[in-house]
Amino acid sequence: MPRIVAVETALPNNFYNQEDLIEALMQRWGQRYVNPERIAKFQRNVLVGGRHLALPMERYDELQGFGAHNDAWIEVAVPLAAGAVQNLLLKSGLDAADVDLLSTTTVTGIAVPSLDARLMNRLPFAPTTRRMPLFGLGCLAGAAGINRVADFLRGHPKAAAVFVSVELCSLTLQKNDLSIANIVASGLFGDGAAAVLMVGDEHPLGAKAPLEVVTGRSHFIPDSEEVMGWNLVDSGFKIVLAPNVAEVVAAEMPKALDALLGEQQMQRSDLGFFIGHPGGPRVLRSAAKALGLSDEDFALSWDSLARFGNMSSTSVLFVLAEAIEAGFNSGDHGLLFAFGPAFCAELALLRATCP
Repeated sequence: MPRIVAVETALPNNFYNQEDLIEALMQRWGQRYVNPERIAKFQRNVLVGGRHLALPMERYDELQGFGAHNDAWIEVAVPLAAGAVQNLLLKSGLDAADVDLLSTTTVTGIAVPSLDARLMNRLPFAPTTRRMPLFGLGCLAGAAGINRVADFLRGHPKAAAVFVSVELCSLTLQKNDLSIANIVASGLFGDGAAAVLMVGDEHPLGAKAPLEVVTGRSHFIPDSEEVMGWNLVDSGFKIVLAPNVAEVVAAEMPKALDALLGEQQMQRSDLGFFIGHPGGPRVLRSAAKALGLSDEDFALSWDSLARFGNMSSTSVLFVLAEAIEAGFNSGDHGLLFAFGPAFCAELALLRATCP
């Protein structure tokens, strides 16, 4: 089975606590909103303590139009991702030239050549390295990337692969949009990057990998395009966030999980740990309730939400990194999952191989 060897995370240097961010938004929006205190209430209700931003706060007012925002994304995303990959390879004792597949994902900026191509030019990957950019999956992509790379490694058991997520959500903020969806997003989403090293089960690093990917499952919900996503407008990415996201999660998560476990002749009680995307308080609570779990089962997700906010596809990889650091009981099975636009879910069944 494909193995997860290590995860490395990276954050921009610009950190602001939530109250400072609320004050900045109140200065911009307070005079234009009928009940400005609702802005602060929405911001505090997401239970985020602070977030790292791609740029210093004062630079955001200088950005006008989609092109300027996207240029800023490339300016920050490429070195942030490169740093995460470089540290990952250094920690793992692997050279970039030994990587057979480089996969990248984002949903907060656009680059052609793609992010992975730009990483190829900054780190000494072999020119024969396969590249697999993923775009448009949103928060789902952290889990989907793990599964797609695992699919590759099942067919290439001696190979090594690096999966990179970089999301700079702050560069998608719509400065003149006073919709509830945008106000909630302005308090919830943060910026970060993560890189994951995975290998096939015949690779030398596989013997010491803490986790293996037993199987994965995609769960697509037809005709749900308006639940979550982006509308592309002249000023950039405009959030689509329906008020019933948590209800959709509650309705669909049990179906997806039971189908996944049924394929392995397993039950929910066979799961010993959970690595869930910290999409927000309502999403985490809905997932826990639907699966008969408690907040404690998602403790690492709640902690990540409070410390960093929702970093879209990057967030579940931050939780994965914390779970590996905390350690597992060897032989325990666990679930890694995330949700994203369409609406859909992606689940990975993991097994701990090392304490």
